[in-house]
Amino acid sequence: MGAGAIGCYFGGMLARAGRDVTLVGRRGHAEAINAQGLHFKSIDFEEVIRVRASVDPAAVRNAQLLLFCVKSSDTDTAAASIAPHLAPDTVLLSLQNGVDNVERIRARLKNEALPGVVYTGVEMSGPGRLTHTGGGKVVLGEFGRASKQPKNIAALVNHAGIVASISENIEAELWSKLVLNCAYNALSAIGRIYYGSMVAIPEIRRLMSDTVEEVVELARHKGIHLPGDMLAATFHLAEVMPRTTSSTAQDIARGRRTEIEHLNGYVAREGERLGIATPVNRALNALIKLMEQASTIRER
Repeated sequence: MGAGAIGCYFGGMLARAGRDVTLVGRRGHAEAINAQGLHFKSIDFEEVIRVRASVDPAAVRNAQLLLFCVKSSDTDTAAASIAPHLAPDTVLLSLQNGVDNVERIRARLKNEALPGVVYTGVEMSGPGRLTHTGGGKVVLGEFGRASKQPKNIAALVNHAGIVASISENIEAELWSKLVLNCAYNALSAIGRIYYGSMVAIPEIRRLMSDTVEEVVELARHKGIHLPGDMLAATFHLAEVMPRTTSSTAQDIARGRRTEIEHLNGYVAREGERLGIATPVNRALNALIKLMEQASTIRER
């Protein structure tokens, strides 16, 4: 559900491994995929994968596993749209940016919903055309309830060639990914620049460091202990995915609304609520909103 870049990556890899997959996404992509297949250009292969695609949320009917890949800003409406069509035993896996999507999904649906954290560089380079630029990893876990599903799903995606692992502290994993999103997404969009080029600029490294420190401090005040050296992990991302641009940069380039409200914007709001200063995240959130507005005015 939400067959953009992440949805097409996971759906395409699963279909390539022989699984029965349906992609639910935008009309342009769905029509191209149904007519010509999903053109999948990976760092490891390039081929056309035959897979069904639809624009109708009712296509989720009879699914055993639903990969929920919509933008965080669309979580509530997308969850509501599929609610009448889901079988009671369908399991949902959220593969989204942000830290509160599973909670929002569970407010709309009675189905089992699990969090996943994705580390994969992908973009839709045209209707029905996916380009994979780096990575290929997902971390799975659960919130406060025992379930065998994370291990089952990990086995499924590992068989499809995606590296999956299980975390005993998925909340910390989600916040670790939030750190990376806050450091890279807005700046990649503002500079229209690859990750590798970003971190080569000393002034940008300092700005990224300040961004990371604010998110880590906020997490600490919320009782969330982030593992390892988050600053080192942040800069390491550019080493493994140097030719990647952020999803926010891709949205801005296409004149689409971003999910910045659930990244730097979330940090800014939570910081204000808890009395934690987050001036860099607040500024990055505001600048992306300015770029969204400028894009809307240009279209008019």
